[in-house]
Amino acid sequence: MRGMAETFDRFAVTVDLVILTVQRDTLNVLTVTRANPPFQGRIALPGGFVEATENLITAAVRELAEETGLSQDVGHLEQLASYGDPDRDPRGRVITVAYLALLADPPAPVAASDAADAQWLAVEPLLADPSALAFDHHRILTDGVERARSKLEYSSLAVQFCPTEFTIAALRRIYEAVWGTTVDPRNFHRKVTGTPGFVVATDRYTDGDRGRPARLYQAGPASQLHPPLLRR
Repeated sequence: MRGMAETFDRFAVTVDLVILTVQRDTLNVLTVTRANPPFQGRIALPGGFVEATENLITAAVRELAEETGLSQDVGHLEQLASYGDPDRDPRGRVITVAYLALLADPPAPVAASDAADAQWLAVEPLLADPSALAFDHHRILTDGVERARSKLEYSSLAVQFCPTEFTIAALRRIYEAVWGTTVDPRNFHRKVTGTPGFVVATDRYTDGDRGRPARLYQAGPASQLHPPLLRR
């Protein structure tokens, strides 16, 4: 065991962000194009070094704003995992803490700081290519997407992708986009409306321009779903 007077090995701490949204029924992730080495010109997740006076969540929100121009209102934000393989960063020993965020209707990102570009990209092609992202960001993205997919089963997290009012069909398309599979409409409607506290019906309907008007719903008070909505 080291004595208190011994010098600890020096290492850096970073934060990386998996920011997910659903656009046109497709699950997308926010990415940046790195302006500086290492991996200059490569696509990566937003993130950066934690400053000496910051806590982790403050650093995550700051890096998001600096690299993409998105405001501090990032919707649902939770710590995902820590990654500390010794060779994960060619600049030296760097440990990163990843965060997962879900946005319903994000603005177009604007690159800033050390990002040459910022854009929303479809998740599935990135997951299919382990070399598509810089550093170990493919692993982080994979973990973030699986966390989101799992939480949609047993929590009300899906409504974080929705506007204030939504139809059950729109909510179902969120599940289909995140899970990457089709969901039976009738069974889904029955399960969602029969799950206590998941959604609350309003007295408003869609305008019906493209067919029969559909009832609008809002998020209910429940944070956990009983019974869960299973992918299989």
